[in-house]
Amino acid sequence: MAIEKRQRDPSTKKEAGKAKKEPPKKAEAKKGRKPTAKKSESKKATKKPAEKKAPAKAAKEEPAKKKEAPKVKPAPIVVRASSRYVRVAPRKARLVADQVRGLQIERARALLQFSPRGAARDIGKLIESAAANAENNHDLVADEMRVAEITVDEGPTLRRFRPRALGRATPINKRTSHIAVALSPEGQEV
Repeated sequence: MAIEKRQRDPSTKKEAGKAKKEPPKKAEAKKGRKPTAKKSESKKATKKPAEKKAPAKAAKEEPAKKKEAPKVKPAPIVVRASSRYVRVAPRKARLVADQVRGLQIERARALLQFSPRGAARDIGKLIESAAANAENNHDLVADEMRVAEITVDEGPTLRRFRPRALGRATPINKRTSHIAVALSPEGQEV
């Protein structure tokens, strides 16, 4: 019933007539906007051919650059060896690795042989392995190599617990390391 009363009410008819007149006003406003849109489209149209021409010029210049390419230096020979999950804390192993980095292989062997640190034994074995790789895989003389790079990264931690007084337990972290060594011939730099 409420719907029928609204239809009979003259005020609603006037509002309905105004609503019908408003869309033509919006359409007129849109007509005013269309030329600006066409201008922006025409600007875009003028830019597109310029952009298309630029890649064509670049394509013509590229073959000239390829002919003038500088000679590439041969990659330096690097012999690598790595040991993973070594049962040494990375912080302790880095102390030894920092002493050995950059040394000639004979000096590194001597330093590691007489070092009191536990990580020296593991790093010594790793350097021996890298020297063997140089001799067998690359036909190089191991005594003429030097330790170009040595990195010690953190491995997974083994989590253990120790019983303490009054029924408590305290954690013990048994850390592991990933150690990597790179040897290079004496005159080359990596």
